Amino acid sequence: MFKKSDNSNDSITSIEHIHETPLSWLIRVIKGALIGIGAILPGLSGGVLMVVFGIYDHVISFLGNFPKNFKKYFFFFLPVGIGGILGILLFAGLVSAAFGKYAPQFVSLFIGFVAGTVPSIWKTAGLKGRGKKGYIALTLAAILIFILMLYGENQLTSIEPNFIIWISGGILVGLGFIVPGLSPSNFLIYFGMYKKMSDGISNLDFSVIIPLMLGVVIAILAFAKIVSILFEKKYEIMYHIILGTVLGSSLAIFPTVVAPGLTYEGLLESGLTFIPALILVVIMFILGMISSLLFSRVEERYSPDK
Repeated sequence: MFKKSDNSNDSITSIEHIHETPLSWLIRVIKGALIGIGAILPGLSGGVLMVVFGIYDHVISFLGNFPKNFKKYFFFFLPVGIGGILGILLFAGLVSAAFGKYAPQFVSLFIGFVAGTVPSIWKTAGLKGRGKKGYIALTLAAILIFILMLYGENQLTSIEPNFIIWISGGILVGLGFIVPGLSPSNFLIYFGMYKKMSDGISNLDFSVIIPLMLGVVIAILAFAKIVSILFEKKYEIMYHIILGTVLGSSLAIFPTVVAPGLTYEGLLESGLTFIPALILVVIMFILGMISSLLFSRVEERYSPDK
């Protein structure tokens, strides 16, 4: 689905030779919308979906070589940004409501989509070789993120958000884009801020939206260059860490999000019985995988990188 070249300049060369078409532009709008939804959906990570959709490499290349090819990158990222904003604004309320009532089914769709792209991420992670360090990085990252999500799911406290607190929340969201596998929504849930955030976005409350955006910008400016350097110097380790976080976070979602929705309390909230709820989970997961494979084929055929 996406490619990473063998030297640091190849990504720049690829952006210079991108040939846009209306369909490739539309595909990136759709990607951006899904990334935006992933950024606010508990258990998922906007950064993971950026990796899945082949956007992450271009972001790292752009930030690591700024301001070279700024105009080309700007128009490449424009549809992604438009889609991301649309995804967040249009689906914030829907995501909040669906996560409250139909969390297992809704999340299973996204996890199926991510699962369908794992072979592609595995191939990309090994483009510069795959040795002992890569396997160790993958294993440790998967175990660590799995344990953190499995045992860190309980809400720690509830704080009353203000301008500074929302900026802090935006920094978490920004880190979710820069560090694949990090799900900022989980942390916002822990501190009792998630529902207030989703309500604020869906209601176009700029006292929430503006500081959140400021926080995202601060996170990107502060940490993106560091991540870019790490990818340039330690490609194998970094990409296998990403693969590990994708696998670990995806697996952790089943016991932390899906399973609770199939308990007596979860079924009572959704109004479903166990068998139909479980069947819907399986169906949504399969639909996510099928959609991922079909989306990948369309992208390969109409990719602007060709």
